[in-house]
Amino acid sequence: MLKRRSFHYSFFPGMASLCALMVFAAAASAQTPATSVPALDAANKAPSTLPSQLQDFGAYVDSARKTFDVPGIAVAIVKDGKVVMEQGFGLREIGKSETVDANTLFAIASNTKAFTAAALQQLAEQGKLKMDDRVIDHLPWFRMSDPYVTHEMRIRDLLAHRSGLSLGAGDLLYWPPTSYTTKEVVEHLRDVPIKNGFRSGYAYDNILFAVATLVIEQASGQSYADYVRTHLFQPVGMDESLIDKTYLKPGMDVATGHAKANFKNLEPVPPMAWLNDPGAGGIYASVHDLAKWMNVQLAGGALPGPGKDGKPARLFSEDSQEQMWSMLTPITIIKPPIPELAPLTPHFFGYGESWFLSDYRNQRLVWHTGGWPGMVSRITLVPELHLGVVVLTNQESGAAFNAVTYRVLDAYLNPSQKTDWVAVYDKAVKKAESKADDSFATHEKARDKNRKPSLSLANYAGTYRDPWYGDVVISSEGGKLRLRFSKTAQLIGTLSPWQHDAFTVRWDDRTLNADAFISFSLDMDGHIREARMEPISPLTDFSFDFQDLRLTPILKAEPE
Repeated sequence: MLKRRSFHYSFFPGMASLCALMVFAAAASAQTPATSVPALDAANKAPSTLPSQLQDFGAYVDSARKTFDVPGIAVAIVKDGKVVMEQGFGLREIGKSETVDANTLFAIASNTKAFTAAALQQLAEQGKLKMDDRVIDHLPWFRMSDPYVTHEMRIRDLLAHRSGLSLGAGDLLYWPPTSYTTKEVVEHLRDVPIKNGFRSGYAYDNILFAVATLVIEQASGQSYADYVRTHLFQPVGMDESLIDKTYLKPGMDVATGHAKANFKNLEPVPPMAWLNDPGAGGIYASVHDLAKWMNVQLAGGALPGPGKDGKPARLFSEDSQEQMWSMLTPITIIKPPIPELAPLTPHFFGYGESWFLSDYRNQRLVWHTGGWPGMVSRITLVPELHLGVVVLTNQESGAAFNAVTYRVLDAYLNPSQKTDWVAVYDKAVKKAESKADDSFATHEKARDKNRKPSLSLANYAGTYRDPWYGDVVISSEGGKLRLRFSKTAQLIGTLSPWQHDAFTVRWDDRTLNADAFISFSLDMDGHIREARMEPISPLTDFSFDFQDLRLTPILKAEPE
């Protein structure tokens, strides 16, 4: 998704080698009073239990909201098993009066992945599976596009982004929402191309978490939603958390996501239900509930209070947590885009079972991010300090959650220095945006506006089929070409000639920020042989994996 949505944000914005981080600077959003547990006083000072660096934390978060145009942010900090702060800032939705508080629900997107890993480890402890079982031992019909990878894919591999799939491969099967079922999504994996070596390197994916979802259901005999609710939410005490948007009821304390239509104007985004890959990113939660989740993680899986036998109750064993927090896939460390971000450069970086692993100021970090239509988030744990911080936002600004997170980490790890991470990330965002502008300028410079399409517009109409996605339909309507992804209601747009047999696709939903090029190749007789697509902007979320489509005409008009 994120990414801007779906899913993983890197340390630095605009680093396409890890993910497409969607962060934009904009005009100030409306300032609203913060609500908190514990509450801030009239001077916006934090309680005395907070480190001195965080005594002006309310003003700092509001600065991040203003700089990155984020209507609402919620933050929780835990330390040594205690909740130091749970607090909301700003609005649930622009143009409305309801404010964000500690109990406001946000889509946590890929922070869901840690729950999926915990569920699998629980089932392993119960003897219902082994983490190194082959996937085909539990789902005999499972197929990847390579027979060797099919045979050797282990349950642990599903959580580690090392399958050989490319970045975001197959995301269009469920992002934006499609009508495929979870099983249909997984069945389509047999046609999703593998572009890298199996276990040879890191490339973030979501589709293998759909496989993990089905493994949980097969091994437990429960739906994913029921399993997570009864075996994770209830023991931890996450009474407010929900599996997906379909469980939201009118009047609930829930944030509305916001996105920049055309990368410019902030607009509310309708809530999305992710029913066909819930294990990758379906959960809605509050910082109040996620503070409990962080404390259980920092306690090595121990739950508060005694168990039935008088011994400490556990969500999972220490051994299971050690497996989840052990590096499986190293990730290349990249140079920061601006010098001011250099202090964030880790000495090590990798991925375990649904957690990123790195370091900051000589402390190990265990963390993840999430991206959703209009919402992005970050959970960060510092195990040796028993410290955790979660930042939930209702705008697609990774810069905001990073700036807030590192202010909290510095308060505990580097109290003698007070870096204005808002200013640093603002500078990085502006640089990323300027590069995106340069990219489009390069396309414009290479364009020959005098080179018209080879065929009449009507002759590009027809049904085109990709082996893994399915059908994409181009129709001639009122002298214009309209493109529709057959299983994705939001992907409807208009084609406009660009040059030669290339067109731009401008989607009706302008909050997608995913306009694309589509180019047609013709054979020697003037028949369309194939169509290929790619995003126009480098800021487009990597889940729009148009570049992997190979669209072959199956029904089309003959050339005139």
